[in-house]
Amino acid sequence: MSTTQTVPISFVHRLLRVAERRGFDVLPMLRAAGIPADIAYRPRTRVTVEQMARVTRDLWRLTGDELFGLGPPIPLGTLKFVTLAVIHAEDLRAVGIRVAGATKVLAGVPRLKVAYGDSTARVELDVSKLDDPEHLGTELMLALVHRLLGWLAGKRIPLRALEFPYPSPPHAADYDKIFGCPAVFDAPVAAFEFDSALLDSPVVRSERDLEAFLGDQPGIWYATRDYGSTVADQVRKILEHGLRGQWPTAEQIAARCNVSVQHLRRLLREQDTSISEIKEEILRDAAIASLVRGEEPVDELAARLGFSEASAFRRAFRRWTGSPPGAYRGE
Repeated sequence: MSTTQTVPISFVHRLLRVAERRGFDVLPMLRAAGIPADIAYRPRTRVTVEQMARVTRDLWRLTGDELFGLGPPIPLGTLKFVTLAVIHAEDLRAVGIRVAGATKVLAGVPRLKVAYGDSTARVELDVSKLDDPEHLGTELMLALVHRLLGWLAGKRIPLRALEFPYPSPPHAADYDKIFGCPAVFDAPVAAFEFDSALLDSPVVRSERDLEAFLGDQPGIWYATRDYGSTVADQVRKILEHGLRGQWPTAEQIAARCNVSVQHLRRLLREQDTSISEIKEEILRDAAIASLVRGEEPVDELAARLGFSEASAFRRAFRRWTGSPPGAYRGE
Protein backbone atom coordinates (compact mmCIF):
# COMPACT_ATOMS: atom_id res chain seq x y z
CA MET A 1 0.00 0.00 0.00
CA SER A 2 1.58 3.26 -1.18
CA THR A 3 0.19 6.22 0.76
CA THR A 4 1.39 9.43 2.38
CA GLN A 5 -0.72 8.74 5.45
CA THR A 6 0.97 8.38 8.81
CA VAL A 7 -0.03 6.76 12.08
CA PRO A 8 0.87 7.69 15.67
CA ILE A 9 3.92 6.01 17.18
CA SER A 10 1.63 4.53 19.86
CA PHE A 11 0.74 1.73 17.43
CA VAL A 12 4.42 0.83 17.05
CA HIS A 13 4.97 1.08 20.81
CA ARG A 14 2.27 -1.49 21.47
CA LEU A 15 3.61 -3.88 18.86
CA LEU A 16 7.08 -3.53 20.36
CA ARG A 17 5.72 -4.30 23.83
CA VAL A 18 4.16 -7.46 22.45
CA ALA A 19 7.54 -8.40 20.93
CA GLU A 20 9.44 -7.62 24.15
CA ARG A 21 7.09 -9.75 26.26
CA ARG A 22 8.03 -12.65 24.00
CA GLY A 23 11.76 -12.00 24.37
CA PHE A 24 12.43 -10.53 20.93
CA ASP A 25 15.02 -7.80 20.32
CA VAL A 26 13.06 -4.84 18.98
CA LEU A 27 15.99 -2.78 17.68
CA PRO A 28 16.38 -4.85 14.47
CA MET A 29 12.65 -4.40 13.86
CA LEU A 30 13.00 -0.62 14.13
CA ARG A 31 16.06 -0.57 11.85
CA ALA A 32 14.37 -2.75 9.24
CA ALA A 33 11.37 -0.41 9.18
CA GLY A 34 13.58 2.67 8.92
CA ILE A 35 12.46 4.09 12.26
CA PRO A 36 15.45 5.79 13.97
CA ALA A 37 15.77 4.56 17.54
CA ASP A 38 16.28 8.09 18.89
CA ILE A 39 12.78 9.18 17.83
CA ALA A 40 10.98 5.85 18.26
CA TYR A 41 9.89 6.63 21.81
CA ARG A 42 9.12 10.31 21.46
CA PRO A 43 5.37 10.79 22.02
CA ARG A 44 4.68 13.00 19.01
CA THR A 45 6.57 10.83 16.52
CA ARG A 46 4.55 9.51 13.61
CA VAL A 47 5.45 6.76 11.15
CA THR A 48 4.25 5.94 7.67
CA VAL A 49 1.71 3.20 7.04
CA GLU A 50 4.44 1.27 5.22
CA GLN A 51 6.73 1.43 8.28
CA MET A 52 3.95 0.27 10.56
CA ALA A 53 3.15 -2.57 8.18
CA ARG A 54 6.83 -3.62 8.13
CA VAL A 55 6.97 -3.88 11.93
CA THR A 56 3.74 -5.89 11.89
CA ARG A 57 5.00 -8.29 9.22
CA ASP A 58 8.24 -8.82 11.17
CA LEU A 59 6.24 -9.70 14.27
CA TRP A 60 4.12 -12.09 12.22
CA ARG A 61 7.29 -13.75 11.01
CA LEU A 62 8.85 -13.97 14.47
CA THR A 63 5.72 -15.39 16.12
CA GLY A 64 4.39 -17.43 13.20
CA ASP A 65 0.99 -16.19 14.31
CA GLU A 66 -1.42 -13.81 12.59
CA LEU A 67 -2.36 -12.34 15.99
CA PHE A 68 1.21 -12.24 17.34
CA GLY A 69 0.60 -14.90 20.00
CA LEU A 70 -1.99 -12.80 21.84
CA GLY A 71 -4.21 -15.84 22.18
CA PRO A 72 -4.46 -19.43 20.96
CA PRO A 73 -2.24 -19.74 17.84
CA ILE A 74 -3.60 -18.51 14.52
CA PRO A 75 -1.31 -19.96 11.82
CA LEU A 76 -0.05 -17.71 9.05
CA GLY A 77 -2.35 -18.05 6.06
CA THR A 78 -5.56 -18.11 8.08
CA LEU A 79 -6.69 -14.74 6.69
CA LYS A 80 -6.24 -16.00 3.15
CA PHE A 81 -8.28 -19.09 3.98
CA VAL A 82 -11.13 -16.98 5.37
CA THR A 83 -11.18 -14.61 2.40
CA LEU A 84 -11.28 -17.57 0.01
CA ALA A 85 -14.25 -18.89 1.97
CA VAL A 86 -16.24 -15.67 1.50
CA ILE A 87 -15.13 -14.36 -1.90
CA HIS A 88 -17.90 -16.25 -3.70
CA ALA A 89 -20.69 -15.13 -1.36
CA GLU A 90 -23.58 -13.35 -3.06
CA ASP A 91 -23.77 -10.31 -0.78
CA LEU A 92 -22.57 -8.93 2.56
CA ARG A 93 -25.36 -10.71 4.41
CA ALA A 94 -23.97 -14.04 3.22
CA VAL A 95 -20.41 -12.86 3.97
CA GLY A 96 -21.34 -12.23 7.59
CA ILE A 97 -22.85 -15.70 7.92
CA ARG A 98 -19.78 -17.35 6.38
CA VAL A 99 -17.24 -15.41 8.44
CA ALA A 100 -19.16 -16.14 11.63
CA GLY A 101 -19.26 -19.81 10.68
CA ALA A 102 -15.54 -19.88 9.92
CA THR A 103 -14.68 -18.49 13.36
CA LYS A 104 -16.56 -21.37 14.96
CA VAL A 105 -14.25 -23.99 13.42
CA LEU A 106 -10.90 -22.19 13.10
CA ALA A 107 -8.86 -22.81 16.23
CA GLY A 108 -7.55 -19.64 17.85
CA VAL A 109 -9.66 -17.18 15.86
CA PRO A 110 -11.87 -15.06 18.15
CA ARG A 111 -15.53 -15.95 17.71
CA LEU A 112 -17.51 -13.53 15.61
CA LYS A 113 -21.25 -13.04 15.91
CA VAL A 114 -23.48 -11.14 13.47
CA ALA A 115 -26.97 -9.91 14.31
CA TYR A 116 -29.17 -8.64 11.49
CA GLY A 117 -31.81 -6.11 12.64
CA ASP A 118 -34.38 -4.21 10.62
CA SER A 119 -32.30 -1.04 10.50
CA THR A 120 -28.91 -1.98 11.97
CA ALA A 121 -26.46 -4.83 11.47
CA ARG A 122 -24.24 -5.57 14.47
CA VAL A 123 -20.91 -7.43 14.44
CA GLU A 124 -19.59 -8.62 17.82
CA LEU A 125 -16.17 -10.11 18.48
CA ASP A 126 -15.42 -12.28 21.49
CA VAL A 127 -11.94 -11.26 22.63
CA SER A 128 -12.25 -12.68 26.15
CA LYS A 129 -9.59 -15.32 25.49
CA LEU A 130 -6.95 -12.88 24.26
CA ASP A 131 -3.95 -11.98 26.41
CA ASP A 132 -4.06 -8.46 25.07
CA PRO A 133 -3.18 -5.80 27.66
CA GLU A 134 -2.41 -3.29 24.90
CA HIS A 135 -5.81 -4.02 23.26
CA LEU A 136 -3.97 -4.20 19.95
CA GLY A 137 -5.45 -7.50 18.84
CA THR A 138 -8.97 -6.32 19.58
CA GLU A 139 -8.54 -3.17 17.51
CA LEU A 140 -6.90 -4.94 14.60
CA MET A 141 -9.46 -7.73 14.43
CA LEU A 142 -12.36 -5.28 14.32
CA ALA A 143 -10.52 -3.13 11.76
CA LEU A 144 -9.84 -6.18 9.60
CA VAL A 145 -13.47 -7.32 9.57
CA HIS A 146 -14.61 -3.78 8.78
CA ARG A 147 -12.05 -3.38 5.98
CA LEU A 148 -12.91 -6.80 4.57
CA LEU A 149 -16.61 -5.97 4.30
CA GLY A 150 -15.90 -2.70 2.54
CA TRP A 151 -13.39 -4.27 0.18
CA LEU A 152 -15.70 -7.13 -0.78
CA ALA A 153 -18.54 -4.72 -1.57
CA GLY A 154 -16.29 -2.13 -3.20
CA LYS A 155 -17.82 0.68 -1.16
CA ARG A 156 -17.57 2.48 2.16
CA ILE A 157 -19.22 0.91 5.20
CA PRO A 158 -19.89 3.94 7.44
CA LEU A 159 -20.21 2.83 11.05
CA ARG A 160 -23.07 3.89 13.29
CA ALA A 161 -21.45 2.60 16.47
CA LEU A 162 -18.06 1.34 17.64
CA GLU A 163 -17.61 -0.31 21.05
CA PHE A 164 -14.64 -1.65 23.01
CA PRO A 165 -14.71 -3.63 26.28
CA TYR A 166 -11.96 -1.68 28.05
CA PRO A 167 -11.40 1.82 29.46
CA SER A 168 -10.62 4.71 27.14
CA PRO A 169 -6.89 4.47 26.25
CA PRO A 170 -4.46 7.38 25.74
CA HIS A 171 -4.75 6.98 21.97
CA ALA A 172 -8.59 7.06 21.97
CA ALA A 173 -8.65 10.05 19.60
CA ASP A 174 -7.11 7.90 16.88
CA TYR A 175 -10.11 5.56 16.70
CA ASP A 176 -12.26 8.07 14.86
CA LYS A 177 -9.65 8.47 12.14
CA ILE A 178 -9.09 4.73 11.77
CA PHE A 179 -12.74 3.64 11.87
CA GLY A 180 -14.55 6.80 10.83
CA CYS A 181 -16.65 6.68 13.99
CA PRO A 182 -16.16 7.78 17.63
CA ALA A 183 -15.70 4.86 20.01
CA VAL A 184 -17.56 3.95 23.19
CA PHE A 185 -15.41 2.33 25.88
CA ASP A 186 -16.14 0.03 28.83
CA ALA A 187 -18.75 -1.68 26.66
CA PRO A 188 -19.79 -5.32 27.32
CA VAL A 189 -18.16 -6.58 24.08
CA ALA A 190 -16.09 -5.43 21.11
CA ALA A 191 -18.52 -4.53 18.34
CA PHE A 192 -19.48 -2.25 15.51
CA GLU A 193 -22.80 -1.43 13.84
CA PHE A 194 -23.77 -0.22 10.37
CA ASP A 195 -26.86 0.35 8.26
CA SER A 196 -28.52 -3.01 7.56
CA ALA A 197 -29.42 -1.82 4.04
CA LEU A 198 -25.73 -2.38 3.19
CA LEU A 199 -26.19 -6.11 3.76
CA ASP A 200 -27.76 -6.36 0.31
CA SER A 201 -24.58 -4.99 -1.29
CA PRO A 202 -23.28 -7.60 -3.75
CA VAL A 203 -19.75 -8.96 -3.48
CA VAL A 204 -17.88 -7.42 -6.42
CA ARG A 205 -14.46 -9.00 -5.87
CA SER A 206 -13.02 -12.17 -7.39
CA GLU A 207 -10.22 -14.54 -6.46
CA ARG A 208 -7.96 -12.63 -8.85
CA ASP A 209 -8.47 -9.50 -6.73
CA LEU A 210 -7.36 -11.30 -3.59
CA GLU A 211 -3.64 -11.08 -4.32
CA ALA A 212 -3.69 -7.27 -4.24
CA PHE A 213 -5.89 -7.17 -1.15
CA LEU A 214 -3.75 -9.62 0.77
CA GLY A 215 -0.63 -7.82 -0.44
CA ASP A 216 -1.93 -4.65 1.22
CA GLN A 217 -2.10 -6.42 4.58
CA PRO A 218 -1.51 -5.21 7.17
CA GLY A 219 -1.17 -1.66 5.85
CA ILE A 220 -4.86 -1.49 5.08
CA TRP A 221 -5.55 -2.00 8.82
CA TYR A 222 -3.79 1.21 9.78
CA ALA A 223 -4.59 3.57 6.94
CA THR A 224 -7.18 6.24 7.62
CA ARG A 225 -10.17 5.46 5.50
CA ASP A 226 -11.95 8.03 3.34
CA TYR A 227 -15.45 7.36 4.58
CA GLY A 228 -16.83 10.62 3.24
CA SER A 229 -19.36 10.63 6.07
CA THR A 230 -18.40 13.94 7.70
CA VAL A 231 -17.73 17.49 6.57
CA ALA A 232 -14.12 17.07 7.75
CA ASP A 233 -13.75 14.09 5.39
CA GLN A 234 -15.01 16.17 2.48
CA VAL A 235 -12.72 19.08 3.32
CA ARG A 236 -9.72 16.75 3.62
CA LYS A 237 -10.42 15.27 0.20
CA ILE A 238 -10.65 18.73 -1.37
CA LEU A 239 -7.53 20.01 0.39
CA GLU A 240 -5.42 17.02 -0.64
CA HIS A 241 -5.43 18.38 -4.18
CA GLY A 242 -3.28 21.22 -2.85
CA LEU A 243 -0.31 18.84 -2.70
CA ARG A 244 -0.39 18.75 -6.50
CA GLY A 245 -0.70 22.49 -7.09
CA GLN A 246 -2.61 25.48 -5.78
CA TRP A 247 -4.19 25.13 -2.33
CA PRO A 248 -7.95 25.84 -2.49
CA THR A 249 -9.23 28.83 -0.54
CA ALA A 250 -11.81 28.63 2.22
CA GLU A 251 -14.34 30.12 -0.21
CA GLN A 252 -13.61 27.46 -2.83
CA ILE A 253 -13.86 24.66 -0.26
CA ALA A 254 -17.18 26.01 1.05
CA ALA A 255 -18.54 26.23 -2.49
CA ARG A 256 -17.58 22.60 -3.13
CA CYS A 257 -19.42 21.64 0.08
CA ASN A 258 -22.45 23.77 -0.88
CA VAL A 259 -22.33 25.86 2.31
CA SER A 260 -21.17 29.32 3.29
CA VAL A 261 -17.68 29.83 4.70
CA GLN A 262 -19.12 30.71 8.11
CA HIS A 263 -21.31 27.61 8.17
CA LEU A 264 -18.41 25.42 7.05
CA ARG A 265 -16.22 26.71 9.86
CA ARG A 266 -19.01 26.12 12.37
CA LEU A 267 -19.50 22.56 11.16
CA LEU A 268 -15.77 21.87 11.44
CA ARG A 269 -15.65 23.33 14.97
CA GLU A 270 -18.38 20.87 15.94
CA GLN A 271 -16.03 18.12 14.74
CA ASP A 272 -13.12 19.61 16.74
CA THR A 273 -11.13 20.62 13.70
CA SER A 274 -10.66 23.43 11.18
CA ILE A 275 -9.48 24.01 7.62
CA SER A 276 -6.02 25.02 8.83
CA GLU A 277 -5.73 22.00 11.12
CA ILE A 278 -6.70 19.58 8.36
CA LYS A 279 -4.22 21.27 6.00
CA GLU A 280 -1.43 20.93 8.58
CA GLU A 281 -2.18 17.22 9.00
CA ILE A 282 -1.93 16.75 5.23
CA LEU A 283 1.36 18.68 5.11
CA ARG A 284 2.75 16.76 8.09
CA ASP A 285 2.00 13.37 6.59
CA ALA A 286 3.36 14.33 3.17
CA ALA A 287 6.56 15.63 4.77
CA ILE A 288 7.10 12.51 6.87
CA ALA A 289 6.46 10.22 3.90
CA SER A 290 9.00 12.08 1.78
CA LEU A 291 11.65 12.17 4.50
CA VAL A 292 11.27 8.47 5.27
CA ARG A 293 11.56 7.56 1.61
CA GLY A 294 14.47 9.97 1.03
CA GLU A 295 12.74 11.36 -2.03
CA GLU A 296 14.10 14.92 -2.00
CA PRO A 297 16.32 17.34 -0.07
CA VAL A 298 14.66 19.24 2.77
CA ASP A 299 14.89 22.57 0.90
CA GLU A 300 13.10 21.12 -2.13
CA LEU A 301 10.51 19.42 0.07
CA ALA A 302 9.81 22.70 1.87
CA ALA A 303 9.32 24.52 -1.44
CA ARG A 304 7.06 21.79 -2.84
CA LEU A 305 4.85 21.96 0.23
CA GLY A 306 4.47 25.71 -0.17
CA PHE A 307 6.82 27.06 2.51
CA SER A 308 8.53 30.32 1.58
CA GLU A 309 11.69 29.30 3.44
CA ALA A 310 13.15 25.99 4.55
CA SER A 311 13.56 27.41 8.05
CA ALA A 312 9.79 27.92 8.29
CA PHE A 313 9.26 24.32 7.26
CA ARG A 314 11.74 23.10 9.87
CA ARG A 315 9.94 25.03 12.60
CA ALA A 316 6.58 23.66 11.51
CA PHE A 317 7.92 20.10 11.34
CA ARG A 318 9.32 20.31 14.86
CA ARG A 319 5.95 21.62 16.05
CA TRP A 320 4.16 18.70 14.38
CA THR A 321 6.46 15.89 15.51
CA GLY A 322 8.71 17.18 18.27
CA SER A 323 11.77 16.40 16.13
CA PRO A 324 13.75 18.08 13.34
CA PRO A 325 13.31 16.75 9.76
CA GLY A 326 16.76 15.19 9.82
CA ALA A 327 15.76 12.87 12.67
CA TYR A 328 13.42 11.02 10.33
CA ARG A 329 16.36 10.15 8.12
CA GLY A 330 18.60 9.13 10.98
CA GLU A 331 20.91 12.06 10.25
